Amino acid sequence: MTLIAIEEHWLTPDLTAALKAVPRPDESLVLNEMGDNLQRLEDLGAGRIAAMDAQGIDVSVLALTPPGTQPLPPEQAVRLSRAANDLAAAAVAGHPRRFRALSTLPMSAPEHVADELARAAGAGHVGTMVYGRSGDRFLDDPAYEDFFAAAAELGQPVFIHPQIPSDALRDASYRGFGAMTDLALATFGWGWHMDAGTAALRLILRGTFDRHPKLQVVLGHWGEMLLFWLDRANSLSRIAGLQRSVSDYIRSNFYITASGMLNPALLRHALTVTTVDRLIFSTDYPFQRPTHDDITAFVGHFTSEEDRRKFSCGNAAALYGIEL
Repeated sequence: MTLIAIEEHWLTPDLTAALKAVPRPDESLVLNEMGDNLQRLEDLGAGRIAAMDAQGIDVSVLALTPPGTQPLPPEQAVRLSRAANDLAAAAVAGHPRRFRALSTLPMSAPEHVADELARAAGAGHVGTMVYGRSGDRFLDDPAYEDFFAAAAELGQPVFIHPQIPSDALRDASYRGFGAMTDLALATFGWGWHMDAGTAALRLILRGTFDRHPKLQVVLGHWGEMLLFWLDRANSLSRIAGLQRSVSDYIRSNFYITASGMLNPALLRHALTVTTVDRLIFSTDYPFQRPTHDDITAFVGHFTSEEDRRKFSCGNAAALYGIEL
């Protein structure tokens, strides 16, 4: 069974230093340094390939770990995004059978985003990963219209990854338990996923897919809660004047990946609201590390060999243009 994993994170020391130097550093950076995460994040060579071999992963699609370059001042974000994209392209060139990469974009400098997307695509990046907010600017802000137009035209899928909620939202909803519990509640325990799902829903409500019907978006963690609330979200379509229901956009413009959450109950629910053609494997490395046996057992929950192939490699290959 060929296995492609599309949400496999990495990081550079220069970016870590820059992110820690901003006036109010992203508190979720501490998660990158737990255990041996940082060593694994910075390894784009033999150690990562050995981990892939142990899991049975044939191709990893590399994606910079949260929060990318988005919290940085515009000029610095442009410079470090370019550097990260060049480094990822070099890693792919060094291991062309094992790696592909998603680009990093300077979202705090909206006027440069489409150009860097195009440059990275020209260097071989197969898509991009962004976050739902840059400072106080939401991803659906009109300032990013050129970016989404370019992504649709270039066939570059946009992965919307979770990020920590804003300080104002954290103050309102994610504090009061102690530092680490507050952080966990605002990140992997709840806040990350609500934030990413809301960003995706805002794109739909903004009419992004009516203007750019070819645009494809990827959501991790089984759709970042959105798949589980579509009955209610569909009621927004008429109010917002959309051409279709929210569910229709999910089925035609969104791919959903597992992010290492290999729970057959989540798979069964996903298949009630979208099709197997829209589901993709990922592990969210190194934060989730399912074993080869874990992966094999989970893929066995698909009812046919063809469906197993689609999930494990076929859908990712088609979306990202990866030759099998």
